[in-house]
Amino acid sequence: MPNYKNQFSRPMCVDHEIISASGQKIGLLRVKPSGLLWKPVNQQKFYSISLDQFTTWITNTASGAQRSSS
Repeated sequence: MPNYKNQFSRPMCVDHEIISASGQKIGLLRVKPSGLLWKPVNQQKFYSISLDQFTTWITNTASGAQRSSS
């Protein structure tokens, strides 16, 4: 098993189904210590991004992301 910089104690990944306001499944977000994976509904393979790439993108002002109030 590869060495990760960051780790979960267990499980090794966490899956979240994303559901629209109308109750339809949009896709699946998988969170792993090494990065994030996204699989749109009715697709076979995930899109993936490393945690370092995601951190750089989400904190860039061009991404449009804003800090939460909490």
